[in-house]
Amino acid sequence: MDRPQPTFQVDGAAIRTRRMQLGLSQAQCARAARISRSYLTEIEAGLKEHMRPPTYAGLRTALQIQPDDPLLLAPPEEQHRKESDGRQEGAFRPRPEPD
Repeated sequence: MDRPQPTFQVDGAAIRTRRMQLGLSQAQCARAARISRSYLTEIEAGLKEHMRPPTYAGLRTALQIQPDDPLLLAPPEEQHRKESDGRQEGAFRPRPEPD
């Protein structure tokens, strides 16, 4: 039996674009999705990239996206790169030394 996906990696820019296409403010969209406006702001800005299934479903409903439509998800190559990179968002990354 397949286990449900623990989180969905979302594309904040796609979420913002879809919200604006529908003419929704962040406050209206957040209220419809039953999330806080500040959380939606962080998602759209790319500061948060993962959503739990119930939260993702609420946002998808608010943005009138069908369950099987991947519009709000990060592109597969980006998901794979982040998973294989082994580093998490916001983790310290040393800069290369100047020559």
